[in-house]
Amino acid sequence: MKTVFPIHKFRELPTPFYYYDTKVLRDTLACVNREVARYDNFSVHYAVKANANPKVLTIIRESGLGADCVSGGEIRAAIKAGFPAGKIVFAGVGKADWEIDLGLDYDIFCFNVESVPELEVINELAAAKGKVANVAFRINPNVGAHTHANITTGLAENKFGISMHDMDKVIDVALELKYVKFIGLHFHIGSQILDMGDFIALCNRVNELQDKLEARHILVEHINVGGGLGIDYDHPNRQPIPDFADYFRTYDEHLKLRPHQTLHFELGRAITGQCGSLISKVLYVKQGTNKQFAILDAGMTDLIRPALYQAHHKMENLTSEDPVVETYDVVGPICESSDVFGKAVDLNKVKRGDLIALRSAGAYGEIMASGYNCRELPKGYISEELV
Repeated sequence: MKTVFPIHKFRELPTPFYYYDTKVLRDTLACVNREVARYDNFSVHYAVKANANPKVLTIIRESGLGADCVSGGEIRAAIKAGFPAGKIVFAGVGKADWEIDLGLDYDIFCFNVESVPELEVINELAAAKGKVANVAFRINPNVGAHTHANITTGLAENKFGISMHDMDKVIDVALELKYVKFIGLHFHIGSQILDMGDFIALCNRVNELQDKLEARHILVEHINVGGGLGIDYDHPNRQPIPDFADYFRTYDEHLKLRPHQTLHFELGRAITGQCGSLISKVLYVKQGTNKQFAILDAGMTDLIRPALYQAHHKMENLTSEDPVVETYDVVGPICESSDVFGKAVDLNKVKRGDLIALRSAGAYGEIMASGYNCRELPKGYISEELV
């Protein structure tokens, strides 16, 4: 399966913009549902933070997935897209009171709680509404992930979650509170993880915690292991859909679920990453002292991942008919030295006006765009709009 680019339509649109191939997205969702159906007690929530484009959200909701939200704005976006409140989980280390109230008003499935003070605030706000909030505790398992340091979230030094050493104390507090109900454990060790060994390490830690809880005669209804499954940024056409079979099988084989428990996942990048591309136009080709620069009209304001994470995105010249391949530093127009998409990139010979696709940009792309330098935010189009 290969993303199809309607180049004749692209030429009619102001650049830069995001393009989402909905066949890739729907095929990815079908694969997720097919693999999850092999297990009686697995449930998937889409991580809205990866891509909250309303048209993309609607397609994901139509597939039957739940939603994983980390802000009140994401809860509203999920509700507007039609996600049932009963399939929404609300995570995040810093939930404001109004955001908690919003979750309570919608009767969302669960709050993933990250501290005792947060737990006490949820109890207080729920009491004011005469409601009981379902809560799961996000535990920091001190498990490292083989990924970029900025997207590792499961180490003791990270801001996320409750220390394993404090788990008993937090549970004791919860059991004393009248307006929260402790129903689960939540984990998330990082993002863009390709080594199944990291997930096996998480399973082993969860098994240890479950044994400790059972020793106290405490049973939880569900385990939420977060997400983190990565995608192939180097070869988006070769592997447009991640190996979900291996991913879910890893948890089935290594996590010791109890018969009554459900296992929840929060997948974002793995669902939307490969369906999206940032489409940009070449403004200038500039000859430097010892290199060529291809200067695009897209910059770090449109796709910040290369500047923020040193992330790599495969680039393609969509409109060049020149078979000659040349090497360029591909850069944007922003007044920052870090506004670089890639160095020493081989592309079919570039000229002014060529359209360049930055692939695998369907996650943490459009959603992270900014107005720095007073630039307009890029628009997003799905393939059905451009036929």
